[in-house]
Amino acid sequence: MKAFVLDNIDTATFIKALDECKGNVMLITAEGDNFNLKSKLSQMTGIMKLIEGGIVCNAKISCSNPDDEAMLFRLNLFGTIEES
Repeated sequence: MKAFVLDNIDTATFIKALDECKGNVMLITAEGDNFNLKSKLSQMTGIMKLIEGGIVCNAKISCSNPDDEAMLFRLNLFGTIEES
């Protein structure tokens, strides 16, 4: 599993995309915390950690499913999960 850095992402769109993922999606913070974002509780905790103090922190996303990774990478890059 490769990890990519998550940049300035709309959280509502990100959560919708997570619901579409088939495999595990891990949020890895700079402090080394790992959150499995397939769990709603982990999503809430991970998103709160990601937006600490109103500032989007550096975090990486790692996916067990290559299709999920492609979708989330596209969302991170273009701000949408739909293919052109």
